[in-house]
Amino acid sequence: MEDRIISQIRDIATKIKENVQRVIVGKDEVVELAIVALLCEGHVLIEDVPGIGKTMLAKSIARSLGCTFRRIQCTPDLLPSDITGTYIFNQKTSDFEFRPGPIMAQVVLADEINRATPRSQSALLEAMQERQVTTDGETKPLPQPFLVLATQNPIELEGTFPLPEAQLDRFLLRINIGYPTIEDDHLILARFRQADPLEELTPVTQSDVLLHIQAECRGIHVAADVEDYIIRLIHATREHASLELGASPRAMLALYHASQALAALRGRSFVIPDDVKHLVNCVLGHRIISRAGSHLRGSTAEETLREIMDSVPVPVEEETEVAER
Repeated sequence: MEDRIISQIRDIATKIKENVQRVIVGKDEVVELAIVALLCEGHVLIEDVPGIGKTMLAKSIARSLGCTFRRIQCTPDLLPSDITGTYIFNQKTSDFEFRPGPIMAQVVLADEINRATPRSQSALLEAMQERQVTTDGETKPLPQPFLVLATQNPIELEGTFPLPEAQLDRFLLRINIGYPTIEDDHLILARFRQADPLEELTPVTQSDVLLHIQAECRGIHVAADVEDYIIRLIHATREHASLELGASPRAMLALYHASQALAALRGRSFVIPDDVKHLVNCVLGHRIISRAGSHLRGSTAEETLREIMDSVPVPVEEETEVAER
């Protein structure tokens, strides 16, 4: 791949990152991961306690892209038709007309997604995987690019409906933001003292440019040894004694494409094993299920994935070999 293309991808990604960081303070890695998902056409589940900035992060990304944006405030009384849209009878024309729902936007924020009922959650399945919705037997394509940013609070369980595995598997990444440091809290007070910087954000790219760099990211080189490393990591999750359910082929493809996007974001035309290792937890952590006894022994999904990464040999000297080609 030409250096010019890599430079273009990195420049646009840097502009988006810097724009989002005007609002999101001290979370460089979180913002970087969100942009990785954006570059490889994946959806993001932002999970953390209230007040951390989950919704703020999603809205900042949306405002930076120059794409159409809609928000779905998930509640128990939300209906599938409230998401996909429905046909309304027009008395002037004496005909039924389709009124599109918020899912028919390029960037969709599903706020507090676990407060919606399973029936409403399932309305997102077709949209997130196939980029289309079916209403009253008619299938309608979604606009491109299409990105779902969903938030949920893992602490409060009353009045919530946990996302089923099929729904979780549609998210490329699950991101935890975490509390800011003391220094970051000082910056937050200074930045938000008089005004909300989110209101001043303007787009730094356009949807056609975003589609172009998404397509270019698929051309990032992945050496055979790195491909084999990804496959062996995936198979190790299926064979690990602590796991009831390992990673699926969709998870393997997610890790592969996310590694390509991360390599491009870091200015490389090829993937190295460190790219893969950096993404394992946020790509696979929500896709594996631990056995019942594992929690009693204090074993978490993150610890299991760390054990797997320690047990699978890492290919060496790939960066040098690819760079010499």
